[in-house]
Amino acid sequence: MTSTLLTARGADRRGLVLVVLCFVQFMLILDDNVVSIALPSIRDDLGFSSAGLAWVVNAYFLAFGGLLLLFGRMADLLGRRRIFLIGVSLFSGASLLCGLAQEPWQLILGRLVQGSGSAMAGPAALSLITLLYPGDLERAKALGIWGGIAGLGSTFGLVISGALTGLASWRWIFFINLPVAVVALALLPRLIDESRATGRTRLDVPGAVLGALAVVSLVHGLLQAGDQGWRHVTSYGPLILAVGLVAAFVVVESRTTDPLVSLEFLSVRTRAVGNAATLIFSAALFAMAFLLMIHLQTVVGYGPLKAGFAYMPFCAGLLAGMWGASRVVIKFGFRPSLMVSFLITAAGFVMMSGIEVSDSYVTGILPGMLLTSLGCGLSLPVLSMAAVSGTTEENAGLGAALFSSVQQIGGASGVAVLVMLATRRTDSVSDSVSDSKDSVQAATEGYSFGMLIAAGFVVVCGIIVATLLGKVPVGGEQPRPEERETARQ
Repeated sequence: MTSTLLTARGADRRGLVLVVLCFVQFMLILDDNVVSIALPSIRDDLGFSSAGLAWVVNAYFLAFGGLLLLFGRMADLLGRRRIFLIGVSLFSGASLLCGLAQEPWQLILGRLVQGSGSAMAGPAALSLITLLYPGDLERAKALGIWGGIAGLGSTFGLVISGALTGLASWRWIFFINLPVAVVALALLPRLIDESRATGRTRLDVPGAVLGALAVVSLVHGLLQAGDQGWRHVTSYGPLILAVGLVAAFVVVESRTTDPLVSLEFLSVRTRAVGNAATLIFSAALFAMAFLLMIHLQTVVGYGPLKAGFAYMPFCAGLLAGMWGASRVVIKFGFRPSLMVSFLITAAGFVMMSGIEVSDSYVTGILPGMLLTSLGCGLSLPVLSMAAVSGTTEENAGLGAALFSSVQQIGGASGVAVLVMLATRRTDSVSDSVSDSKDSVQAATEGYSFGMLIAAGFVVVCGIIVATLLGKVPVGGEQPRPEERETARQ
């Protein structure tokens, strides 16, 4: 119940709790993107090899993706506030280690611990917000704010990284995390009580190990595919292993009495469709951001910092869409809201695919980017509401972790698949030309092709929602009898 989450002073503190949790989310999302622009400076300063430099990024994502489900369920069983605070402590300590690193292995270790802390803090924070705001309208508004902060973090990460790296040092991209962490650790224990599942449930260790290994193997294979190509053994080997681990995970979960992820939990239609649509939508969104930043720097000719600023209008459209999302979903429900938002997003991708080499940023990129951002802003809060729909104090952490894990896998898949297809299109056009002008044309055609594929992904999301979601209230379906029985045991 919500009352178990609030302090004795009541609901007037919920707004401050939301602010603190959103600032932590901003910090976590910021760190997803902030390293990318600083990589050349990190390489030169610490003496990274080309292969080793990739692990500055990969170590974070492997730890984050692999541990989400485990830590999300631990938050339900051991206490969401406790896991959140431990996660923030780990993340901030690792940020300090990264900023002070003198050797490559120290930075990679710090990034690994950062990913672990983020996997603890992120799902715990989202589950706390889900339970703090049980009403349909207030939950929609809270998740809209949460999504808006995440959008700000993903956008400003590029800008802040370029500014700090250029004006100060790459080390400050890690040091900036510390003030936010200190404030969160000081305030949150005074603002919110502990919350955990009331049922007598033990942690499913075999399922947790298999699930973590499956996600790590899958994410590693996708990251390698993005770097090495799909035909390399380091790409398809981990993906084949991931399939086997998933099969083993399903067998174990179907036979244990206290599964990490029960089949009943996954069979709630709103959650299942919400997570499936999130997987595909995240693939399109992450790939779009990657392809756009490459296009701005290689074709338009912007430097890293200018490219980051050029991406900022996307954030404005994202916030505008998220502001309207809570009102739209309450009035029209999940299915109509998502179908309209997907239509807007797909139209924006199509506009972005129509760019010509001679087009300027204002005429060729900005209109489609704004339309896409508006559609994404309308989509993301509604998808998050659907993915955690019907979760209770027994499983809110698991629901939040599953949603985050799906986003992570979808994003990694999108970058690996769509960037590969765009690169192949560029290479096929480049083979028939020789001068630099035609090479720019080839790069533009590859970018356009990637955007068209992204539009197709979003259309698939719309078809899934239209055919499978059905008419359900915004509050979602009630827990199934099996889930209620599990909660009582």
